[in-house]
Amino acid sequence: MPLTLYSGPIIDSHLHLFDPRRPQGIPWPEPGNRLYAAHLPADYWALAGPHNVIGAIAVEASPWRDDNRWLLDTLRSEPRMLGFVGNLDPLHPDFAADLEALADEPLFLGLRYGNLWDRDLLQDQTRPGFIDGLRQLAACGRGLDSANPNPRLIKALLHLSDALPQLRIIVDHLPNAQVPAGEEAAYHADLLRLGERPNVFAKLAEIPQLGPHGLITDTAFYHDRLAVLWEAFGEERCFFGSDWPNSDHLANFATTLGLVKQCMADKPEAVQAKFFLHNAVRIYTPTPPHGDQ
Repeated sequence: MPLTLYSGPIIDSHLHLFDPRRPQGIPWPEPGNRLYAAHLPADYWALAGPHNVIGAIAVEASPWRDDNRWLLDTLRSEPRMLGFVGNLDPLHPDFAADLEALADEPLFLGLRYGNLWDRDLLQDQTRPGFIDGLRQLAACGRGLDSANPNPRLIKALLHLSDALPQLRIIVDHLPNAQVPAGEEAAYHADLLRLGERPNVFAKLAEIPQLGPHGLITDTAFYHDRLAVLWEAFGEERCFFGSDWPNSDHLANFATTLGLVKQCMADKPEAVQAKFFLHNAVRIYTPTPPHGDQ
């Protein structure tokens, strides 16, 4: 089958916005990091707009509670920003009130919790109140993004999905999962088990990788890992995210997007359209509130 590079409209489901010029500063990135500069919607669209990106979703890059409001205010005036995934800790005493304050905001699409900010999802979900907090998240029709997967996080997501099958779970950055030597078979088995849950989805950000000579551009290098993810989650539950500007550590936006398009070019055009456009809309659209389950 001839390869066809996708040329249709794109929704980028994973980017970060921050501004170290704020009086309160930012927790990430830190001074000295090449990303330590303002990265705002106008900066993103200057890069993404020419590539037929028509919508984007921001993912909170800060654990500070007030930054959920900052991010909301930052993207509210840009209609191509479709919403944001916030950052609240279900173990915080103000979690319920903070979630309630966001629940009626249509641009609020969910929360992120995973291997960030010294969190441990496998352990934390055993603590009093954690599952109840995420039950509230599911009840208001929003989902949970994970972060920076490794075998322990995948096990944590299996347990969480068992406890809250109604919770929509989006697994971020699976193409860059850190799997220690000797754990690959068990990790693969757990990944396939996770993929059996219809309410679990795979955001395939962080596809590009560096080798000894810089960015690896040979798509054959990526084939096996992506094939495993496609086997687990399928064409209805895999979707695109650029990870801008974090992706700039590896390549610029155009190169990142071009490489991902090449990796998807062996799939039918309709399947590529699901990956780059349709799935993100369906997966992130808030569902009607349904009360506790």
